Amino acid sequence: MDIKATAAGTLLAEAPAAEVVVIEGNHYFPQASLTIGVLRPSTKPYVCPWKGHAEYFDVTTPSRTLPDAAWTYPAPKHSAIERVGRDFTGYIAFDPVQVNVVIQGERSGTE
Repeated sequence: MDIKATAAGTLLAEAPAAEVVVIEGNHYFPQASLTIGVLRPSTKPYVCPWKGHAEYFDVTTPSRTLPDAAWTYPAPKHSAIERVGRDFTGYIAFDPVQVNVVIQGERSGTE
């Protein structure tokens, strides 16, 4: 079973479900599953109390740019990795309001 993230008809990421980490309802994709060129660094600052410092990205498609629609934890707290049960360092999650995540025909988010 694969999990896909799309926006405005553009594939952003696709990975086998076993490689995707779900944290607080968000699907975190390994960087190798990302479509090249869809992320542009954002200046949005954010620190999660239990995961640590996050880096945000704007998602770019041929038709539009979605501000702050993706994020990663480049160096999550060790306690967060232990709590999740898997190392999610550098994995990318997408804002479910701006990006669709599809799992075996199920769908969350909007396009």
